[in-house]
Amino acid sequence: MDKSTHYISSEWLSLDQVKQVLNQQIALSDNARERVVQCRSYLDNKLAKEDTPIYGINTGFGSLCDQEIDKKDLAQLQANLVKSHACGTGDEVPQDVVKTMLLLKVQSLSYGHSGIALETIQRLIDFYNHDVIPVVYQLGSLGASGDLAPLAHIALPLLGLGEAYFEGKVQPAAQILAHFGWEPIELQSKEGLALLNGTQFMSAFGTICLLRIDQLLKASEVITALSFDGYDCLLSPYNDLIHQARPHPGQIQVAKNIRELLEGSEIAQQKKPYIQDPYSFRCVPQVHGATYDALNYCREVILREINSVTDNPNIFPDEDKILSGGNFHGQPLALALDFLSIAVAELANISERRTYTLISGKRDLPAFLIASQGLNSGFMIPQYTAASIVSQNKQLCTPASIDSIVSSNGQEDHVSMGANAATKALKVVQNVERVLAIELMTAAQAIEFRRPMRTSKKLEKLMDDFRAEVPFVEDDKVMYTEIDKALKFVQTL
Repeated sequence: MDKSTHYISSEWLSLDQVKQVLNQQIALSDNARERVVQCRSYLDNKLAKEDTPIYGINTGFGSLCDQEIDKKDLAQLQANLVKSHACGTGDEVPQDVVKTMLLLKVQSLSYGHSGIALETIQRLIDFYNHDVIPVVYQLGSLGASGDLAPLAHIALPLLGLGEAYFEGKVQPAAQILAHFGWEPIELQSKEGLALLNGTQFMSAFGTICLLRIDQLLKASEVITALSFDGYDCLLSPYNDLIHQARPHPGQIQVAKNIRELLEGSEIAQQKKPYIQDPYSFRCVPQVHGATYDALNYCREVILREINSVTDNPNIFPDEDKILSGGNFHGQPLALALDFLSIAVAELANISERRTYTLISGKRDLPAFLIASQGLNSGFMIPQYTAASIVSQNKQLCTPASIDSIVSSNGQEDHVSMGANAATKALKVVQNVERVLAIELMTAAQAIEFRRPMRTSKKLEKLMDDFRAEVPFVEDDKVMYTEIDKALKFVQTL
């Protein structure tokens, strides 16, 4: 097998694998191909022999499920479904999220319980491998009955409809198909429903959030450790004895990580005239640790979801059953994504408090971390910006999952609103990156006022690298460009 190609199989995708596969080609394994073909053949034979109504296959959809459809119209039924459900609006979904949606949809369809035709799933794979990225919009999914609207926009280019990014620009799907010599797909029974039912919009957002958060957690610890020495804090709250006495796994790990980052620091080891530090410095293991533990739960849910069959009905050829259920319902994801937003937002909440404390003119630091005050405002307004972002995060963290609006004439009477939870979660992650970037600027500035004392070797290396991008602020300067450079630096930590 080609090592540069990931073969879709029944083996679970890990989040690390997703990160790797997003830079690879994909193909169906032999076993996955056999399952897809077996399921499609079973469904074709079933429809040829029986006239029993089967939801979404030879009936209408939603509250129209009692409307039986003539056999000659089954293909048109599926095409109509894709066209009528492509009702997305608002901002475009980022292309890395859409590519993840393609990957996760192929994974879900490959289990052989969806009735997809081999030709159709192969075209999705072709899109993925040739970076044909459908234009998908962020608004329109209720997170139940699957992510119908956004997944319809994924499916439109299969029919030669809609638009997609290709070669760096948006192009009509028909034009892209012609470029490759591909004919539009003529959907067979059940295929439109297999493509549109599913939670790949929510789970793709969740996956991308978690991949970014993994890096963000490391960055938050490094920046916290720098702020710790910038404010000349006490090491005793990080002693392992304290954390073993309250053994939350995240708390223990964060304390250990920050102790290691501060190892050998002259600033940390000097005698302190203070009895205690503010909570935003002293309670980092408890606060960051709780975020670690919460995110572990979110990872479990999203990992399960990206390795599941989430369309409806589900087809079980070996058991000779076609079962209509609710695996498309996004409630598990909605709750996890709301929890993810709250957990990661706390990194910014406590970060902004450290920034505020560092500019407050205490512990031998000049007010606003600028030597010539009055004439210069120094780091006064970066803290305003951080406070503004933190406030927005509090609004974004209002749970989407507590809401439900009856839809489809009452047939779909409870929905998860998990799609809104998903899009909000990514915004929260992006906001947290910016708040941490402002803290990094502030902490680095504070460290300079501790000279000639030095922090740890690891943090001095960080200072050298950061100063190559963002210099010490002697006098007032345009700060938004410095914040942008700090943000890019944080994203590489």
